[in-house]
Amino acid sequence: MTLEQVAQRAGVSPSTVSRILNGTAIVSDAKKAAVDEAIRTLGFRPNPVARGLAGGRTMSVGVVTQRIASPFYGEALSGIEVALEAAGYVPLFVSGNWNEVDERKAIESLLSRRVDGVIVLAGRLSNSDLKSLLSSVPSLVVGRQPSGSGLFSFSFDNRAGARLATQHLIDLGHRRIALLQGDLIHEDAIERQSGYLDALSAAGITVDPRLIVQSDYTEAGGMLAVSHLLEREAGFSAIFSSNDQMAYGAMLGLSRRNLRVPDDVSVVGFDDLTMSRYTMPPLTTVRQSVYETGTQAATAMLALLQGAQPQVSLPAPELVLRESARRAAR
Repeated sequence: MTLEQVAQRAGVSPSTVSRILNGTAIVSDAKKAAVDEAIRTLGFRPNPVARGLAGGRTMSVGVVTQRIASPFYGEALSGIEVALEAAGYVPLFVSGNWNEVDERKAIESLLSRRVDGVIVLAGRLSNSDLKSLLSSVPSLVVGRQPSGSGLFSFSFDNRAGARLATQHLIDLGHRRIALLQGDLIHEDAIERQSGYLDALSAAGITVDPRLIVQSDYTEAGGMLAVSHLLEREAGFSAIFSSNDQMAYGAMLGLSRRNLRVPDDVSVVGFDDLTMSRYTMPPLTTVRQSVYETGTQAATAMLALLQGAQPQVSLPAPELVLRESARRAAR
């Protein structure tokens, strides 16, 4: 079914139908009603790609995630998808795989498809490389703070969230608190480490380097990190894991060493992923609304596409109390 057939049935010109569909026509109520009736009767479906191309756009936004299968990125992508589709845009998702070469190829592939804008979730490319690659389209980076013409970025308050998590364990009487941190190439991993150190310093607790283990934000990494901690025989009664996925692995690793959570070791995570409600025991964690981060990223991108200045306001970090942390034994 074509636009011309709709016009013929409604008794108007094809250009009038086009303007009505685009919301730019000034016509009588009778003509608009005739066009609406023709669309319903004929089952006409406007082609958003064709309409976008006519206006110099593809009505698509490229999104570079790191792992599509990740529960963290999955929640963010869902938020992006819902917000973009509500505005008539189609998201194109590609993975950077925490690899500079893959991330560069992903961005170049999106640009070759003439996307109207690009959203990058974290990633490994340097800020200067990102600015160079994305100079031709409106771009947005989440979880890092690069800046440049046509480039907008925002990040969650990771430092405050990590301080909140560590302070909770201190308030429960723990003094030997281990840190499972992410790869320090990432800004959020550095900020979460800083929040942990802030809380220890404020409480007058000396930092023990043996209690800090670098990992990779994965479940397997969290389980391996616990093995390293136990091999060091540093002694700890609590763990702050820089993300929930490592916390899941850490709890499994503790269980395999016959250590109970929270009776023997308290565990606090970061992110409040959906699965954190269903672990055994349910995980105490710092909530950052990953889904909302996605919707705000998409909303900010839509503002960029309209030539407006994006406004982003993420909720402050919030501690979600569940059963994985308890008061330290005296």
